[in-house]
Amino acid sequence: MRKRFASLLTVIAMVSVMSACASSPNSNPGVSSTNTGEQSQTENPAASTDPEEVEIVIWDKVRDDDPAKTIKMQIQHDFDTKYPHIKVKHEVLAEGNDRQIFLTAMAGGQGPDAYQLAHFPVVGDWIRQGFALDLSEYWANYEDKEQFLPSAMEHATVEGKVYGIPNSLYVMGLFYNKDHFADAGLDPEAPPQTWEEFVEVGEKLIQKDNSRYPYALLGMDWADWYFEYYVWQAGGDLTTLHEDGTVELDFTKEATVKALEFYRDMKWEHNMVQKNVLQSYDENMNDFVQERASMVVTSHQWIPGFVNNGLNFGFAPLPKGPAGVAPSQAGGQFWIINPTITKAKQDASWTYITYMMSKEVQEKLMTFAEEEGQVPELLPVRSDVDPSQYTSSVSPELVASVQKVAEHTQLEYYLKERLGPYITKAIQTVLTDENADIMSALKEAEQLAQKEVIDPYNAEIKP
Repeated sequence: MRKRFASLLTVIAMVSVMSACASSPNSNPGVSSTNTGEQSQTENPAASTDPEEVEIVIWDKVRDDDPAKTIKMQIQHDFDTKYPHIKVKHEVLAEGNDRQIFLTAMAGGQGPDAYQLAHFPVVGDWIRQGFALDLSEYWANYEDKEQFLPSAMEHATVEGKVYGIPNSLYVMGLFYNKDHFADAGLDPEAPPQTWEEFVEVGEKLIQKDNSRYPYALLGMDWADWYFEYYVWQAGGDLTTLHEDGTVELDFTKEATVKALEFYRDMKWEHNMVQKNVLQSYDENMNDFVQERASMVVTSHQWIPGFVNNGLNFGFAPLPKGPAGVAPSQAGGQFWIINPTITKAKQDASWTYITYMMSKEVQEKLMTFAEEEGQVPELLPVRSDVDPSQYTSSVSPELVASVQKVAEHTQLEYYLKERLGPYITKAIQTVLTDENADIMSALKEAEQLAQKEVIDPYNAEIKP
């Protein structure tokens, strides 16, 4: 499992981490240990004081409908027992856009003391906004730091300083319905390997009665999320980050044009996507679960849901494009600490984070999942945790397929959060207008993004 990321693995993590022995740069946060004069601690017990009580707020209250509620509550109780001086106030993260909720809370001085859902690549912006504490000293003294993939730390490291600990990780791949493949005379164990094969398979999966369609294409407001994969497959990216920190737009370069041409052809020439290309992400996923769509691209983290719904599915790397490559997009979340709180709260937060991300806790979560007949996390963030020991509920082939998809990964394009709406508009123009001019749509998007995003950003980077 360690080896599967050795190439480009840029991933990040999400579950629970380390033994609290190395809980802070001072090894025991909150403890004041002093010897007075000639008296030793043994001779004078009063020379050693108990840790001062400290309260921290974490947005991780376990919801009633969480299938892992029992074990998560137990883990939180175990922490309370081990660190009685740390009083953790568990609060529920409000419903809605978690990123916006966090930013609003932080701007108003109401943010949590530690936060586990700092998504990358957006975490880079949060670091620059001053919403994440520099954890470099903690990290340097963290005994388990070698258990996290170095590449996973890329987006939590700015100018050599560490600001986050991996908390979760996902990789994107192609899910396909094996029964649909068999019905169409296709080999259920042979997913398409190239764009050409993908189109051939798609055309064979078309039903005359329109009861289902071949591929659920993402064309709604997050259309750039999946579109970037096709740009990679064509040999490019949507932005270029230069060594001096400035950013260049690649919207009108050859790879982007080829990717959008392929999108156009899937929709207008091959008729292999849904009629409503602007339908929501949830509608796409529901179409696959309800077997109205034969193929869909999404995260490996959907596997438990697909298993629970009784689907006969496969999971495979994305088809290779003209460049002969097909990296999977890797994503995840970091734990970060609020830089505005007291040092005592920061130390306590670090202790909590490293406990929750410990090997011990990670394995408890996996053991519980296996005992309950649930699918455990198939891509743990720690290299010293082997998911194959906890996967009796899924086939070895499925576990291997996740590892295969994760062999070659790539992070999302730089400044995605800011640039997404611009490239998405061009994508939607081509998907909704058969006669749209691809280059014109891309040029319009690039010119506007250059003026409204890139020029101000580059000016800020290089005054």
